[in-house]
Amino acid sequence: MSAITIYHNPRCSKSRQTLQLLQDNNITPTVVEYLKQPLSVVEIEALITKLGVNCPREMMRVKEADYKEQALGNTDVTAQQLIEAMAQTPKLIERPIVVNGDKAAIGRPPEQVLDII
Repeated sequence: MSAITIYHNPRCSKSRQTLQLLQDNNITPTVVEYLKQPLSVVEIEALITKLGVNCPREMMRVKEADYKEQALGNTDVTAQQLIEAMAQTPKLIERPIVVNGDKAAIGRPPEQVLDII
């Protein structure tokens, strides 16, 4: 079985609930606190592929003040610009994201990650 990773923000209740859910299922994931260890553009692109999303916005916190301040909701913003914004401003990344091999899921709701473990 491949190692499971959770991109985690300990200050987020959904992220904590998802981590607990994994632990309750006898899974000890690798915990990456992505606010302390920001993801590179390449890592974000890999997550997009694993999540199977069509647009990077699908894994972004669109209600975050930084999203509005950087005008990332504009239709002329390219996918690459959105990815670079997440790399530069990690709190724009939706949380938590759980990765198992070549699959990933956003833990909103936390039970959604059970589909990939």
